[in-house]
Parts: sequence; structure tokens; C-alpha cells
Amino acid sequence: MNTAESNVAPNPPVPTAPAPRLLSDDAYRRIDREINKFPPEGKGSAVMAALGIAQDEKGWLSVDVMADIADYLQMPAIAVQEVATFYNMYKLAPGGRHKLTVCTNLPCALSGGARAGEYLKRKLGIDYRETTADGAFTLIEGECMGACGDAPVLLVDNKRMESWMTDDKLDRLIDELNATPPA
Repeated sequence: MNTAESNVAPNPPVPTAPAPRLLSDDAYRRIDREINKFPPEGKGSAVMAALGIAQDEKGWLSVDVMADIADYLQMPAIAVQEVATFYNMYKLAPGGRHKLTVCTNLPCALSGGARAGEYLKRKLGIDYRETTADGAFTLIEGECMGACGDAPVLLVDNKRMESWMTDDKLDRLIDELNATPPA
């Protein structure tokens, strides 16, 4: 054995800094309010709300943001990803400033949903699951929204439902959303 090597002290462990937080303090405060709605052992029950808060702030949910939420909620990252990939209200890739989800489930499709979707495709120059070149809109084909009597319906940014969407109403909606400054 080389004596020079035996006199070298092993490297001491390097302390690791906590991972940087990816959301704003306000977002974590809002997530804490959701967590407090559940018993302490049920912290993970706030995962859907936490994903929504993160998406509102970031625009979409990257793997890193989902991992941050998992750490914050003290649950496995895969469990958070399972929730995010199961529900179509979560954006897992960057998309348009506005997400338009057209209900094309059978009752809506037969009551004008298919026509409304085709009109939006022509007007925006995109197909479902595509984003306009200017980054303003992503068009999504959605399942039942529970408003068959109001068909055709669409959901704007997962927050606002629009009913009885005629071509004129769709034109006004697109104009209104175009006039809305980016967040």
C-alpha cells in the first residue's frame, strides 16, 4: 500500500442544501390552506388543489414542479404524477395562454359540440391538442362536463364554462380572450 494514499483523509460528507422551492410564497400559503382542510395524516388529499395552484402560477406542470409538490405534501412523486396524468384539467406541457376544451361527448356532439369544435379548428387554424402559432390558444377535445342541456359547451382555462356556443358567441369569446393581457 502506498503510504501517501493512506495518509489522505477521506472526504467529509458535504451538507446538502434543501431543494429550491419552485412556487411563490403565496402559492405555498394557498396550498397550506388546502392542506388544513384535511386531518394531518391526510396531507396528500390536497394534491389536486396543489396541482391547480401550481398550474395557475406556472401555466403548466413540469416534472420538477410536480416533484416539488410531492415533496411539499410528503408523498411519492409518482403519486402526484398519477393524479396529474389521470385528469385532463392539468397541462403537462406548455400550451397556449388560454385552453379551450370543447365537450364532444355524444350528447354534446349531437347537440352542436362537434360543429363548435370544427368551427374553432377552422377559426384558430389548429386541430385538437394543438396550439396557435401566436401561443394564444390550445384546443382540447373534452369529455362530459355535466351540462348536456346547455350544449354545445366548452370550458375556458378549466375555470369558466360557456354554454350554447353559436359561431357568433365563439367569435366574441375569442375576441374577448385575445384582448386579455397575458398573466
